[in-house]
Formats: sequence, C-alpha cells, structure tokens
Amino acid sequence: MSAEAKPEERTDSVSLRAWVAVLGGVVGCFMAGMNVHVTNASLPDVRGSLGASFEEGSWITTAYLVAEIIIIPMTGWLVQVFSMRRVLMVGTGGFVLFSILCSMAPDIDTMIVARALQGAFGGVLIPLSFQIIVTELPPSRHPFGMALFAVANNVAQAAGPSLGGWLTEAYSWRWIFYLQVPPGLLLLAAIGWSTPRTPAAFDKLRSGDWGGIVAMALGLSALQIMLEEGERKDWFASPLIIDAAVVALLGLVAFVVIELRRKDPFINLRLLARYNFGLASLMQFTFGAVVFGVVFLVPNYFAEAHGYNAEQIGLTMIPYGLIQFVMSFATPRLMRWTSVRAVIILGFVIMAAGCLMNIHLDGDAAANVIVPSLIVRGVGQSFIVVALGVMAVEGLEKSELGSASALFSTVRNVGGAIGIALASQFVVEREKFHAERIGEAVTLFSAAFQERMVTLVGVLRHHAVDRHTALQGSAAAPYRAQALSLLDRSVHHEALLISYSDAFLVAGIFMLVCAVGGFLLKKRLT
Repeated sequence: MSAEAKPEERTDSVSLRAWVAVLGGVVGCFMAGMNVHVTNASLPDVRGSLGASFEEGSWITTAYLVAEIIIIPMTGWLVQVFSMRRVLMVGTGGFVLFSILCSMAPDIDTMIVARALQGAFGGVLIPLSFQIIVTELPPSRHPFGMALFAVANNVAQAAGPSLGGWLTEAYSWRWIFYLQVPPGLLLLAAIGWSTPRTPAAFDKLRSGDWGGIVAMALGLSALQIMLEEGERKDWFASPLIIDAAVVALLGLVAFVVIELRRKDPFINLRLLARYNFGLASLMQFTFGAVVFGVVFLVPNYFAEAHGYNAEQIGLTMIPYGLIQFVMSFATPRLMRWTSVRAVIILGFVIMAAGCLMNIHLDGDAAANVIVPSLIVRGVGQSFIVVALGVMAVEGLEKSELGSASALFSTVRNVGGAIGIALASQFVVEREKFHAERIGEAVTLFSAAFQERMVTLVGVLRHHAVDRHTALQGSAAAPYRAQALSLLDRSVHHEALLISYSDAFLVAGIFMLVCAVGGFLLKKRLT
C-alpha cells in the first residue's frame, strides 16, 4: 500500500520553483486583465488633460485591445520559438516600460501609441499564466491553479474601475499607469528566478506560419476596430466600419482555411474538434460576452441612471471583487465534493440568477439593487472560470497546451469584445424603442398628463398657486416649457431603466442556455 502511495506523492508534489512561476504568472495575468478596465472610469480626465476629442480618447482603449487580441493567439507559437522565459521577460519588461510612457504621455498621439505597445507586450501574460498552471502543476492541482487564475482574471475586472476611479479622484490619472510598475518589477524577479533557461528554436522563424499570422492579425484587429468604433460611427453608415467588416471577414476566413490546411499551424484550431474542449470554448465565448458586457453596463448604469462619479462607481465594484476572491478558492473543494461538470452548471445557473435580479430596474434601483446582484454573479463567475478551465484541458496532451491556452483566452476576449459592442448598442436601441412606446401614452389630451403638468408648474413657480389655474395666463408659459422638458427627461430616464433591464434579461437567458449546455459535457474523457 505504501509502495503504491509513494509514486503518487511524487507525482503530486510541486517544487518551490514551480509555485513561484505559477504565482508570477498569476500576477502578470492580473496586471494585464486590470489594465483593460483601469482607464474606463478615467477617460474624461485623460482626454481633458491631453486635449483630446471624444473620438481620439476612445482609441486609448481601442489601441490596447487591438494589440492584445492580436498577440494572445500567437503566444503558444512565440514560446516554441523563443522559450517561455524569454517571452515572459520581454513581455513583462515591455509592459512596464510602456506603462511608464503612458504615465508620462504629453499628448494623445503618444498615449495611443504607448497603449498599443503596452497591449502588445502585455498580451502574452494572460494565456501564459493559464499555460504555466496547466504545465507546471499536476492534474490534481489544476483546480487550485485555476482558482488562482480566476482570482487574477475576475478580481482584475472589479479592481480596474475601483482603483482607476479612486486614483483619478485622489491623485491623477497618471498614477493609474505608475501602479503597474511595482508588480511588473516583482514579476520580472519571479520569472528570472523560477523559469528555466531553454534554448531558442530560431529555425522555426523561417518555416513559420506567416500567412496564418498575417491573416489572423488583419482579421482580429479589423474585427476589434469594428466592434469598438461601430456605435460611435453609426455602424454601417460609416465607410470605416464597412471596410473593417470586409477586412475582418476576409482575414478570419483566410486564417481558418490556412490553419486547417497546414500540418504545423501556429495555433491548432483542430483542438476545437475535441468534444469537451470545443464545447467548453463555445461556452467560454458566450461567458466572455456576458461578463464583459455586464461589467461594461454596470458602471454606465450608475453614471447614466443615478449620476455616480468615478469614485462612487469604483466603490460599488469592491464587493464584486471580494466575493470572487473568496469563492475562487472555495471552488476546488466544491469540485471534489461534487464534480467539475456540476460546478460548471451551478455556476451558470447562479450567473443567470444574478442577471435576472436586475430585470425590474426603477428609479430606486441603485447600489441597493445592483450590488447584491453583483455579489451573486461574482459567486457564479468564480465557479465557471475555475471549473470550465479544468474541464477544457482535461485529456489534452502537454504539447497541445500552448495552443489550447491561447485559443481559450482568445475566444474569451473575442466574445468579450462582441459582448461589449452588442450590450452598448442594445441599450441604445431599446432606449429609443421604449421612449417611443412611453411617449405614445403621454399626450396633451391625457388627464394624467394634464394633472402632472399642473403639479410640475406649481412646483416650479415656488409660490402658492391655485392648482386648477396654474396653466392659465401668460405668466405660466415659461414654467410650462420647463415642465415639458422635465417630462421629456422623465420619459427617457424611464426608457433607459427598462432598456438596462432588457439587457440583463438577455444576459440571464444566455447564461441559462450555457447551464443546459453544461449537461452535454462529458464527465470523464476516455
């Protein structure tokens, strides 16, 4: 009995060097993930300081996301060519360097270039964190490793707006980027000590899948630009969006054809044909769209519907991050008590419940309604990130994990980009629709309308006026105009609340569909 236990103990043991590498990767993942959202609450301050227009300011985020989404799929191939150590060291060093340049940017052009390069170098950190976990840790430790990965990903989403808003209000938006330097230097030290030196394979550069890389870069970057700029450019009324859509379609089709025809593609799309990995990737795509979309909607809801400032929005996101921190570490134990598949299904059901808690928003539904739903979604999100990552890589060969981690991260980010674009456009269109429907009921001949006008004019005049004669006489004309304006704003505010409710309803439905899809996952691969 003891003789059988010894090999198992050796298999499950993890060296200090491996743990430092894993924790270093988690720090890098947190930095890169937080940096996507950290500027969201501070963009007005950044634009004002750099003298940028609204459209120019939007590229502060777009440039980062475009560069990141190009690099993430290439990460596995870059590791094969240059080694894990070199890619991590260069990626981290470049990320820190261009974070400093973002902090010191004197104008908007410098900021956009620095953000693009920051995204390019930081793009390797998220998939490599996933790859380090599944390669350095034995399968029995994957749940705990995925818990660390979940903390890095999920808490970063909440910490980004919170830290960004607080630093901007308390100090300056430039401190948002200085914040990246200390953990970046710590990560460099961890990589230098824990990651072994391995020779590079520069010969792979000559035989590289350059056609696939170029097609992917063009397709994904055009898709990201189309999604980021679509609403601001009125979608297909803009030549830029039409051109981007054409390039995205041609580039991505060419990318898929090239990768499936090559014997040695830079990213193995055939992994999507593996039953569990393919289904988990589809669920990851949908999950990314909902999570990124909801994380985008919540700050906008607080700002538009309740007039919250950046610091107030950041404070409301703190419970969302704290609950994910706790539940991510509780998830591996739950997986041992039940099963990986059961936790995935439970996670999607809880996520759906958290979204559906917000389908009846009204003027009183501020932090008292949104924060409890954020906490519920945080629980479900923790379950999904940990368990879905474990399920996706189960049964894959070690040589396939580089492509698997890059693919899994890519589908989440692409889903997230689509989710943000759709959520934003959905709220805009539904707000118009509901404003028209509500407006149809508000007519000059309606008794309710006339009564409301009497009340509003009486309030606006600020002195005792007979409520039955408030609308008579020329003296009441200015107050009637103000009252009509207030009613119009009230109609649009009510329509806005209903449109956000609709968005949360759709998000909840998609999460329930994923919960049903969880039953199709195979518990164990043969």
